[in-house]
Amino acid sequence: MKKLFNKKLAVLVSVLCLCTVLFSVAVGVADISFVQAIKILLNKMLFLDLNMDDVKSSSVAIIWLIRFPRALLAFFVGGSLAICGVSYQSIFKNPMADPYILGVSSGAALGATVGIVSKLEFSLFGLNAISILAFVGATGSLFLVYNISKVGKKVPVNTLLLSGIAIGQFLSAAISLMMVFANDLHRIIFWTMGSFNARSWNQLMMVVPYALIGFAVIFSTQREMDIMLLGEDTAAQLGVDTEKLKRKILITTALVTAAAVSVTGIIGFVGLIIPHIVRIFTGPKHIYLIPYSFVAGGIFMILCDTLARSMINQEIPVGIITALFGGPFFVYLLRQRKTGGL
Repeated sequence: MKKLFNKKLAVLVSVLCLCTVLFSVAVGVADISFVQAIKILLNKMLFLDLNMDDVKSSSVAIIWLIRFPRALLAFFVGGSLAICGVSYQSIFKNPMADPYILGVSSGAALGATVGIVSKLEFSLFGLNAISILAFVGATGSLFLVYNISKVGKKVPVNTLLLSGIAIGQFLSAAISLMMVFANDLHRIIFWTMGSFNARSWNQLMMVVPYALIGFAVIFSTQREMDIMLLGEDTAAQLGVDTEKLKRKILITTALVTAAAVSVTGIIGFVGLIIPHIVRIFTGPKHIYLIPYSFVAGGIFMILCDTLARSMINQEIPVGIITALFGGPFFVYLLRQRKTGGL
């Protein structure tokens, strides 16, 4: 019965994912019908010789060069943040943990702010200076947090969390100081709210390898993470090398989060709320929780981005949309924890 349920859920989620991508690609300011959007994608992806007389060349460019890579990028970024949230909530045994808890977002924001304020102009592999500096800042902040937290050869979870909060606050203060003297304040604020605007295939190619490799590494630890839910001491007694597992998870999630944040800016709440929603349907076992969280995170991000660019004439930062959904859910989690529901 359970296997049948899992198969039905997998089919349902797959169909929902496909429909969400197609919906996102078809919706927008430009007057492109759903049928035309499907026709363009089939023609480009499957090399079908379809009749394209009713499709403008500008419509092809909008679908293939703007909307489709943007939808895919939203999917992979959302999925990446969701599985990082799953990992942190399991490792730290903290339902409030999210991908930014160790100061990765603050490091990325500092790197991006440096790029914006200094007006650096260079590119690498199709990525601009801001994205590259954001990636360096994100990975650098985790390296700093991890080394500060080490006690001998061990990294206590509580020390790691406190170090992450402290470094995050310090980096946020540095960003605020730079913003005082910045001329391009609007650009910095917009970046810290997160957006998929003007993102293309180049940014997608940056994120996809990290997302897929990160998923594979995190999924390979699903058995150990199940055992970690029993407590770190119990897991060690059952043969889990907890320090090795923490290093593996921290390095992987840091790189995945850094890659995502460096091209989109800071998008909050995805890694916090999606794992909790998925647990309602799959239970706590990571063999189901990890893949379903990835897909659910991707679907959620696509829908939020579609709303962000189509609600009004001016595009809204997607981080505002995710916060509108995530804020009330966060309050719900706090109430559940207070009453012993978590």
